[in-house]
Amino acid sequence: MDVEYHEEYVRNSSGVQLFTCGWLPASTSPRALVFLCHGYGMECSGFMRGMLGPASSGLEVFGMDYEGHGKSMGTRCYIRSFHRLVDDCDRFYKSICDLEEYRSKSRFLYGESMGGAVALLLHRKDPTFWDGAVLVAPMCKISEKVKPHPLVITALTQVEDIIPRWKIVPTKDVIDAAFKDPDKREKIRKNKLIYQDKPRLKTALEMLRTSMYVEDSLSKVKLPFLVLHGEADTVTDPEVSRALYEHAASTDKAIKLYPGMWHGLTAGEPDENVEAVFSDIIAWLNARRRVWTPEERLTKMLAAPKKPDIDEKDHGSTRPRRRRRGFLCGLTGRTHHHSEM
Repeated sequence: MDVEYHEEYVRNSSGVQLFTCGWLPASTSPRALVFLCHGYGMECSGFMRGMLGPASSGLEVFGMDYEGHGKSMGTRCYIRSFHRLVDDCDRFYKSICDLEEYRSKSRFLYGESMGGAVALLLHRKDPTFWDGAVLVAPMCKISEKVKPHPLVITALTQVEDIIPRWKIVPTKDVIDAAFKDPDKREKIRKNKLIYQDKPRLKTALEMLRTSMYVEDSLSKVKLPFLVLHGEADTVTDPEVSRALYEHAASTDKAIKLYPGMWHGLTAGEPDENVEAVFSDIIAWLNARRRVWTPEERLTKMLAAPKKPDIDEKDHGSTRPRRRRRGFLCGLTGRTHHHSEM
């Protein structure tokens, strides 16, 4: 199946220009929508090109580089507030779901590594909106093998508001620890859109606090999900994925653990392993996609709690301008064609 690729820039409420992209079936209406939440320091247009697989199977895939990541504007890899990052995704992705041609489609979140935490927080923000999530090596807990010593964390916390952007957090090389295949690891190193410097102080502490929050609230996860993790992962802890599966309140949940695989399941493993992982992902998504009527959507929405299931601050909107025609919320992007994988 041919796949069309689109990309476009939108602005968030702070005026920061954010890069968005998407892959969609070229010759048929999409069966469901998938929304990408990429990992720390990563980007969508190049690193996430593996999503051509789901798109070629009939799923429409949307991505956005977080502020300061990839092709988006902002201080490189500086996360001043994780809530703000989540709000950017929430506002933009919901604006796509609100388009008339997509309202009857199932909508799934797809989060890798730190993006797994983003996906879970998007769910917690609006517990009945999303129809499911695929969580690939999610950042429910940062492995002790890459986390700074507790005394170092304590010292850094004392100065985070003074030097928040400084690149002073001591960590091991995540790329070496995450991606098994040497050729793919080298290709990732050559991708200039991927951040490869030391973490900024505020960014590292925001990630740490978020992972602790997510770990402490696993029992509040209610949406259908598939969690996948390499058993040899030394970046995010596979034991916490097991805990997520065991403690989540979801009635539809599944876990897939891959012996010997590392953190980068979809980009850093040998081709046969990557194909196996995507096969599991696509099968899970296809088994749960459906057509929704307006009445069913309303019933699901009315079942939501009156208040969000997460403490948050209002950081504004990433909703782009609406026009009559176009791909991403009325905006026209560039189109490229890819042959079947």
